[in-house]
Amino acid sequence: MKRIQCTNVLVAKRPMVVSLSLVMISSMLAACGSSSTSVSTTPAPSAVAAASASPAATTAAPKAVVPSTLVLNWFAEPEHGGNFAALAKGYYKDAGFDMTLMPGGPSVSSTQIVASGKAQFGMANGDDILVARQEGIPVVAIATSMQKSPQALFYHKDSGIKDFSDLNGHKVYVASTASFWQFMKKKYKLDNAQEMKYTGQLVNFVSDKNALTQGYVTSEPFTLEQQKVEFGTLLNADSGYNIYAGVYFTTEKMIAEHPDQVKAFVEATVKGWDYYKDHSEEINPSIKEKNPDMGLDMMKFSAAKEMDFVFGGDAATKGTGIMTKERWEEVQKQLVDVGILKSAESIDKVFTTQFMPKK
Repeated sequence: MKRIQCTNVLVAKRPMVVSLSLVMISSMLAACGSSSTSVSTTPAPSAVAAASASPAATTAAPKAVVPSTLVLNWFAEPEHGGNFAALAKGYYKDAGFDMTLMPGGPSVSSTQIVASGKAQFGMANGDDILVARQEGIPVVAIATSMQKSPQALFYHKDSGIKDFSDLNGHKVYVASTASFWQFMKKKYKLDNAQEMKYTGQLVNFVSDKNALTQGYVTSEPFTLEQQKVEFGTLLNADSGYNIYAGVYFTTEKMIAEHPDQVKAFVEATVKGWDYYKDHSEEINPSIKEKNPDMGLDMMKFSAAKEMDFVFGGDAATKGTGIMTKERWEEVQKQLVDVGILKSAESIDKVFTTQFMPKK
């Protein structure tokens, strides 16, 4: 479920907040597993022994697929379009996987689940990866779905706000522990911004012309336009806090023991995103099957809005899913500066592009 919408009430998409205490709730794992998306594939039986069959009658058995799980960073939505495309078009199966897409949610820690061995791959934001590693969780970023985050702050057009430095004196509905907010407060000296508890609903923002709220340009605008609210947008990335969003990761152990599977996963996922780019309306119904509370009209809106985040930036010239050392180092330094990270580690341990398809 991307969001549940009632009259003037909107339940949050995903807060995408760096939690300083990543807690895995065991009961959520069972719930996620029960509603996951999977393709059942039964390996073909072994070839008949040569002693009992003639060479002409003996055929090679197809390559057995490996059961594998990807933990999404929220409930099924167009932000996972490349993964659903890779599943629907058989790219994961062709790569040797019997792939399950496990939905995330507000109480699901993808880094904990992958680190525990209950899943081989996961999705999280770049800053989440850095915080997880600081807490001793040995995850490594292997590709990204988005070159920058679609997360933003929304304000009323007649509020007089034009830039991040204008937030002083305004109520801001935001998660207090959000790393982007810690960065903004320090950089723009927002000591007089009135920090309000973010509940995931738009009703407080809509009713207060001087308020702002966090949200996503891939979703909140759809609802605000339906409610005829005139609003402006401050994209978080434009503040200077430019993280990778929807980052794919695995463990150091997986990379060491099964590099061929990691490479196959990345290549199939990139292929899925490249297909979704021009075929989102074909794939969206399969996403809706796993998230019936999200309408196809909103999915169409979200898919269109996310294209520049997925295929723009470095992806336009270096390929879908690419990441750079400079970007990772910059975010790590910012997190150290605001005290979210205690220290910087070698960025080469945090991410790798060795499994990316060759351009």
